[in-house]
Amino acid sequence: MTRQCLLAAIALVLPSVSLAQVDATVSGRVIDSATDAPLPFATVTVTNEADGATVTGVLTDEDGRFVVSGLPEGRYVFNLEFLGYAEYDASVLVSTRNEIYDLGELALAAAGAGLEEVVVTAQRQIVEATLDRRIFSMDDNIAGSTGSALDAMRILPGITVDQDGRVLLRGSDRVAVLIDGKYSSLTGFGNQAGLDSIPAGNIESIEIINNPSAAYDAAGMAGIINIVYRRDLEEGLNYDVGLTLGTGMLDKRKPDLPTELGSYSSNAKLIPSFNLTNNKQDRSFFLQTEFMLQDDIPNNEFTTRFYDDGRVILSQVPENREQEQYIISTGFDRTLDDKRSYSISAILDFETHTDIAQVPFIDGDTMERNRYWFWREKEDTGFFNVNYDYTYAFDEPGHSLSFSTQYTRGWEDEAYFLNEESDVRIGTDMTHLVAKEHTLPIQVDYIRPLATGRFETGARYQKRWIPITYTVDRGEGSVIYDGLGDWSEWGEDIFAGYVNYVHERERYAVEAGLRAEQTDVYYDLPPENTYYEQSDAYDYFKLYPNVRLTYKVNDTNNVAVYYNNRVDRPGEPELRIFPKYDDPELLKVGNPYLRPQFTETLEFSYEHLWNSGSLIASVYYRDIEDPFTRVFAIDPTNTTYDIVNKIYQNVGSGNQTGIELILSQDISDRWEVNGNFNWYDNVIDADQVTLLFPIERPFDVERSSDNTWDLSLNNVFNFANGLRAQLSIVYYAEKNIAQGTQDARSSVDIGLTKPMFSDRGELVFSFTDIFNDFGIKQYIRGDGFDAIYENYYETQVLSVGLNYEF
Repeated sequence: MTRQCLLAAIALVLPSVSLAQVDATVSGRVIDSATDAPLPFATVTVTNEADGATVTGVLTDEDGRFVVSGLPEGRYVFNLEFLGYAEYDASVLVSTRNEIYDLGELALAAAGAGLEEVVVTAQRQIVEATLDRRIFSMDDNIAGSTGSALDAMRILPGITVDQDGRVLLRGSDRVAVLIDGKYSSLTGFGNQAGLDSIPAGNIESIEIINNPSAAYDAAGMAGIINIVYRRDLEEGLNYDVGLTLGTGMLDKRKPDLPTELGSYSSNAKLIPSFNLTNNKQDRSFFLQTEFMLQDDIPNNEFTTRFYDDGRVILSQVPENREQEQYIISTGFDRTLDDKRSYSISAILDFETHTDIAQVPFIDGDTMERNRYWFWREKEDTGFFNVNYDYTYAFDEPGHSLSFSTQYTRGWEDEAYFLNEESDVRIGTDMTHLVAKEHTLPIQVDYIRPLATGRFETGARYQKRWIPITYTVDRGEGSVIYDGLGDWSEWGEDIFAGYVNYVHERERYAVEAGLRAEQTDVYYDLPPENTYYEQSDAYDYFKLYPNVRLTYKVNDTNNVAVYYNNRVDRPGEPELRIFPKYDDPELLKVGNPYLRPQFTETLEFSYEHLWNSGSLIASVYYRDIEDPFTRVFAIDPTNTTYDIVNKIYQNVGSGNQTGIELILSQDISDRWEVNGNFNWYDNVIDADQVTLLFPIERPFDVERSSDNTWDLSLNNVFNFANGLRAQLSIVYYAEKNIAQGTQDARSSVDIGLTKPMFSDRGELVFSFTDIFNDFGIKQYIRGDGFDAIYENYYETQVLSVGLNYEF
């Protein structure tokens, strides 16, 4: 704990996110004011309004159109000249919030007809404001560049990670994760998945959007994380190869309980990769591949249960994994002409692993083993996805109509071979679950830049269905619950439409949108299931408004107010009726009657900019209706074993009030610092709910209220000869959780990168969680028992990678 406090103190005294840069494009069309005819080859001269210096100049085309690109932030005068016409001046403000400006039609009057100066502002196609969105380049994330997307996110300001591999924004794991701005099977459709399988080396940047507009799906109460893939745009054939070697779990945070196997340590990792692009003027092709071979400890769970009758039971579930994973993504982009383009892409992700665990259950008084549970799991997971995008570009830059669709076929083939030795029985069981996921989204989007803003509208339909088969081979005295049935099917249809409007002036900006969604859900259960009376089906229609008001106090200070509504829909794994038997006495099971949770958020933000840094301060409030989480409850039907069910359940209501600070500072030419501090008060309201598995019984959720905070700090050092280093510190303070509290935890990560082979190659070294302090420790207060739950999964990884570009 002393080291954690020291790390927190060091982080607090150091400042921390860089000034947003803009590279704007301004377009317009010059016409005759009397006839509306285009004026070809008119002269457009751009000058700096402050000093009158000429910046650039262009001629209009045959249709009177012009495009000026590469303008940095500032105020400019666009001077239009054409023989026989009076000159025309348009004052244009380029701000950090804008990338694309459409000045519309600019009418020149015949000589002598005099015109007044016109002031025009416009809005970019995709909002990049620092108050709205934070973008983190992977070039500055050296410590996380040799691992997965999850490793890279863990040390980013504003993001925290829990023991299940879910990322959290401002303390909530209800985050939607996108790939290149779209939902993908790589990361889950509205629910997080697979972040530990995305190679960080293939990522260009990671964007955090706390207050998404109506153009985005309503899922994700805490916001959206957008992963932007790296793509070599250099014309011609380009390819690179990479190889990363690593080892994880160098030391053990806690000694294993006595078994022959224990938990893996010094886990070897081998990750080769190959990327290829072939870019031509009107088409491009890309291929990205990665293979991963590793030993891993995704979970290493210690549990100590203290029952009210005085009994104490110790157990450990070390998930020792041997894993292979293959990821191949490929795509083709084609520009048909100056208006039409399309792209086709596909991803194949195949993962196979074998998990082995020897699970002892030990009497805390005598320290004798009273039950021995050992198992082997063989699981194949993955998906195949094909995506098609078509875009029609109108004459004005940023004015477009796009259509996209994709189909995903996912699979999960999980077989558990279970063995038990105890005074009650010596026996074996087997469970085999096969899930097949089908997802088909179709989307149409229309974007129209305006002289003072932007208009967006679109529609989306998404259909998902997941049939499951469940086979059980019960041995003598089997511990597998009877009456589960051998199949289930979950399905969801979402019909959505949205409108979004942005209006911006020199001093203020307004963004307002409305998304309407109709959601139909069904969960078909087998008639043999004795725990739930009937299959479930429901539907709901919901409006999700969003509003952003931004006021520019001056060139270095901005304030903004946000309001939005979001939803978090339970996915099939949270509804699944089939228990998981990796720990037969702490049994994880879903709830087919789980309902969505809805969130209403209000936020006030302040931004201050200076030459070498920036500060963003935000105050936010979330009101949460029907939040769902796992609850711990004793199974009263089993008199042979001490079983605690970990069941998903809606638990009434809650709210969060918080303050977030994001600070960036260039200390010197060689030292850059950025960091995040988030303090919030988490309230879980009291509620009484009804648990249905394995029997119907009431369950009381106690009210809890506690404040907590988390902090991250990244230091990047630039040395001679291209050598760069990173030192990152992450600290999560103690916090309240449903039925208890979670201890503070921290991590210190370092990274080094050095260009080689005349800058064609790069050597990367990283060491995450050096002190092995990032594990989880929770204190659970249950009805009839208390528990200490600890998960010391693999977070300490040392890696060396070499990349070479041909």
